[in-house]
Amino acid sequence: MPALLAAGHRVTVLDNFLFGQSSLNPLCADANFDVYRGDARDEEVLKPLLSRADVIIPLAALVGAPICNHDKIGAETINRDAILTLMRLASREQRILMPVTNSGYGIGEPGKLCTEETPLRPITLYGRTKVEAERAVLDRGNSISFRLATVFGMSPRMRIDLLVNDFVYRAVNDRALVLFEAHFKRNYIHVQDVARAFLHGIENFDRMRDQPYNVGLSDANLSKLELCRRIHRLLPKFAFLEAPVGEDPDKRDYIVSNEKIERTGYQPEHSLDQGIAELIKGFRMLRNTVYGNA
Repeated sequence: MPALLAAGHRVTVLDNFLFGQSSLNPLCADANFDVYRGDARDEEVLKPLLSRADVIIPLAALVGAPICNHDKIGAETINRDAILTLMRLASREQRILMPVTNSGYGIGEPGKLCTEETPLRPITLYGRTKVEAERAVLDRGNSISFRLATVFGMSPRMRIDLLVNDFVYRAVNDRALVLFEAHFKRNYIHVQDVARAFLHGIENFDRMRDQPYNVGLSDANLSKLELCRRIHRLLPKFAFLEAPVGEDPDKRDYIVSNEKIERTGYQPEHSLDQGIAELIKGFRMLRNTVYGNA
């Protein structure tokens, strides 16, 4: 939100404040910011807010496999059904920038990059609901879909349970970590670069419309083990070992190409190493498990 406001946009937020967050508090002094408490599935709440929007960014979601498995009905009604309602209420002229997840690729093939043409084979309920929402949005037209890599970095509504954030949190506070499925690879992106991707989509909408785009760091397709080694460079006392048993609830294992969005002129500004250094400082302050989704 701060990035959109700083770029001169008027921003209206609808949120049910499920996590009791106060991250929007500093924005209330900005005349171009407005906020409403409500449910993104409620048509009567949506209608008056949609009537004055040029661009719609449906961020409301249960994000991640654990929370979706905990609330399966919520996952389906928020992640997918609310998007279908929104599209029915929105006009054809209104533009939609849809955030989804690159976990829709499921399990990739060794040595092969997942591009936007790679078949989507989501394994989790989270992945399936986001793939279904993306398909509906792109079929509707006048939309862009961003398939986000695993997000990392400090933010006002902090997520400690995201993989990089989680591993750095454990490295700072426990100095030890047991890895299962340590060879599983995934891609990563800083939270501020996600905000920049939305701005890029707004500014370049006409030439990007009706397409999906992977959004991640092209030099950060790393396994869990490789990620721990990167953290170890900055925290030499961090110890980690592989376990022969255990299962990743998200089951994602793939490498991703971000070339398509890079060809439009988008480039991330925050490296993985910068993000790790940032998180180390942040986790010297935060030691509270309320900073998660599940």
